[in-house]
Amino acid sequence: MVGVSMSQERRLPNRVVVRTKTFSDYLVLLRRRRTLIVGVGIALLAASIALAFLLPAIYRSTATILIEEQEIPPDLVRSAIATYADQRIETIKQQVLSRATLWRIVEQYELYKSLRQRSPTEEVLTRFTKDIQIEVMNVKVIDKRTQNPTQATIAFTLAYDGESPALAQKVANELTSLFLNENLKTRERHAQETTIFLKRESENLARHILALEEKISAVKQRANGALPELVQLNMQLMNQAERELMDADRDIRALRERKTFLEGELATLKPHTPIISASGERLLDSGERLKALRAQFASVSGYLLPDHPDIVKLKQELGSLEKETGASDVRDELSKRLTAERALLDDLRGRMHDAHPDLIRAQEVVASLERELQEATDRVAASATIKPENPAYINIESQLASTNASLTSLESTRSSLKRRMAEYTKRLEVTPSIEPEYLDLVRDRENSVHKHQEITSRLMEAQVSAELEVQRKGERFSLINPPELPEKPERPNRLAILVLGAFLAVGGGIGSGVAMDNVDRTIHTPEQFGRALQGLTLAVIPYLPSHGEMISIGRRRKLLGFASLGVVALGAVVLHLAWMPLDVLWYAIWRKLG
Repeated sequence: MVGVSMSQERRLPNRVVVRTKTFSDYLVLLRRRRTLIVGVGIALLAASIALAFLLPAIYRSTATILIEEQEIPPDLVRSAIATYADQRIETIKQQVLSRATLWRIVEQYELYKSLRQRSPTEEVLTRFTKDIQIEVMNVKVIDKRTQNPTQATIAFTLAYDGESPALAQKVANELTSLFLNENLKTRERHAQETTIFLKRESENLARHILALEEKISAVKQRANGALPELVQLNMQLMNQAERELMDADRDIRALRERKTFLEGELATLKPHTPIISASGERLLDSGERLKALRAQFASVSGYLLPDHPDIVKLKQELGSLEKETGASDVRDELSKRLTAERALLDDLRGRMHDAHPDLIRAQEVVASLERELQEATDRVAASATIKPENPAYINIESQLASTNASLTSLESTRSSLKRRMAEYTKRLEVTPSIEPEYLDLVRDRENSVHKHQEITSRLMEAQVSAELEVQRKGERFSLINPPELPEKPERPNRLAILVLGAFLAVGGGIGSGVAMDNVDRTIHTPEQFGRALQGLTLAVIPYLPSHGEMISIGRRRKLLGFASLGVVALGAVVLHLAWMPLDVLWYAIWRKLG
């Protein structure tokens, strides 16, 4: 048992005494197992050194890219790019790290030559992707949209792990250029696509609004004033027309009564004022005398001959009065002559052709008589209009004419009011059948107009935003630290491997020595001897080396000293090559110590 081996037991009568190992015991153990300890330690140290120097060096070249805000304040010009910086970085990363782009870079810079010879393309691209490191730098800020604290990306680093410093710097430069260019292309393309999309939507809405306007116009023409929005107005107009109609009926009744009254008054008056002679007798006017003479002529012509002096005198007076009053009527004579000539013309037409001179002359005679008859009729109608002279007659006549005119106007107005009422009633009856279609069209047009105004406003903002991106005034990536030429490898950490290897060599050597001593049953100490004999050791005689052994011990000590110096020198060399030049380390130590 190890526990037994790690402690020494001293058996006394009726009790067992256990002695704990002291530091000198361990020194004796190390001295006794020094060969094994040194051998194992050297083997482990050699393995560590081989591992530290045989692993290939990997160099990392890193670029720092700052995300700058747009130069124009967002309150004045709003960008069409609404995504956050970390989202765009991930998007650009997927675009840049595409299969075609990565393979082009691999072939351009001849990366992973040995890996490409023994592995498929996918494995090479996977290794290339793992060697690309992208890390974002976030800070806590207040979100301007929600006014809540959040994380904002202000910069990011792009690094590439290459087999040589120059190769790592070239590939990192290429990847950095791709990121910067792809960011500009993405922003410009996004802004232009946004503008094109909004412009297309605006044109579609404009065409849709125009089609709706044409449909609404057709509905309005078909409705003829029976639109739902005019219901209140039509009702008001119908009520107003109804009131006006009632007023017109009342006025018409009053005017008709007045007309009847005035006609009665006018029937009792004569147009001409009676003439009174100096003797007080009433003198007849020319018309009255003409009527009286005609009545007298008709009376005496029945018993007197035409050549009787009284008949001749009456004829002369009648002719004179007819000329004076213009009441000469020759229509009967002209009618008789016209009838005779028409009969003659009909007879000639039955016997002669149309071009016969007698027929033509008869037609001319008939036409001349017709004109003379018409002129005579006109003269009689004109002579019948006798201008009245009686003021009372004229007053009543003028009132009657005014009443007739007013009555005619009111009747016309009444007819118009009835037509208007019928029209308004028809509009109110037709409105419910037109209302659903009309309201749907109007609602659709209002929504479309509102949407069109909104899209037009956004289109203008998108055009300004596109111009912002073209002029490089928007948010952009700025390269503040270009990829540098790495001066030392990123990995492996040779110094750490060597230090760990040294600790492992020391620990492994001591551990192997202790383990070997525990499993070894050889007696090396008085306690082991007593335990083997199950009794107490009376005396211990120390080992007395001989003269030859003393010389051998001196040689080994010298050899050990030289070996120690060799180890120190080897450690200094490793330190100089793997970590830091010794002169630099010396000055660094002095600077630390002040």
